[in-house]
Amino acid sequence: MIPTKQEVEAAGARVKPYVHNTPVLKSSYINELSGAEVFFKCENFQKMGAFKMRGATNAILQLSEAQKKAGVVTHSSGNFAQALSLAAKNLGVKAYIVMPENAPQVKKEAVKGYGGIITESESTPIARETEAERIQKETGATFIHPSNDRNVILGNATSAAELLHSHLDLDYVFTPVGGGGLIAGTSLSVNYFGKNCKTIGGEPFEVDDAFRSLKSGKIEFNENTNTIADGLKTFLGDVNFPIIKEFVSEIICVEETEIISAMKLIWERMKIIVEPSSAVAFAALLREKERFKNRKIGIIISGGNVDLKNLPF
Repeated sequence: MIPTKQEVEAAGARVKPYVHNTPVLKSSYINELSGAEVFFKCENFQKMGAFKMRGATNAILQLSEAQKKAGVVTHSSGNFAQALSLAAKNLGVKAYIVMPENAPQVKKEAVKGYGGIITESESTPIARETEAERIQKETGATFIHPSNDRNVILGNATSAAELLHSHLDLDYVFTPVGGGGLIAGTSLSVNYFGKNCKTIGGEPFEVDDAFRSLKSGKIEFNENTNTIADGLKTFLGDVNFPIIKEFVSEIICVEETEIISAMKLIWERMKIIVEPSSAVAFAALLREKERFKNRKIGIIISGGNVDLKNLPF
């Protein structure tokens, strides 16, 4: 069932005391380059550095007292691991985090710093899920999926809701697409609070499962995940995909070189740190900029958690 406008509004009120209303930034150079008026909603300035703080906080706040006492568990390669750890710490709840052994060390350290209890697993989705299930059985913790969870999606929706409340006349809102939790939430807010506004996703060609899913009408998967946008390697789920099918207009795929160029441009011109996954939405706009000339464009900068020892430029 598609979440209602009232549910999105309730999520906004619920998470407000616990998250930042992040700034919206502009660049005259980027406007000139793209031919559009671009508004960047900077979730890289969110607590723990990414939009996922919103969904994690909303999901924990919706638990019963008994569930909170038993704790929460998730599997994540990075940003949701950090988000759930910090949200749980803020709310006095234990967080068990399954992380693949090859997750960036900087993200593991951040999870530990936020009080998350890490269990490492092999980097396959099945291995991660198996470990999470084991912890769930042993501790009684509630499993919270990083992107395929109704309350996470509703929390994620609050970023675009804030953007649209301050910029009512946007024509499009672009977001990156990974597991689908951000674009599903964004599309809900665009539908309920925008005026003739559309949601567009950006996705790497190397992991174009969401693009193919939107075309075929069923959830598709990737055989390879060879992309610099490490936050976008996951696939859509049965909770977020119906929302995406209903409200997302299209997904634009981009090359790896375009992602790096977009990321570098934001760093150089806007003087802000964004991770490769965040740059994908901006890269999608630049790839198709002739189509969006003279339009007002919102872009969700999804996060800024970068391993500074491993930059692509």
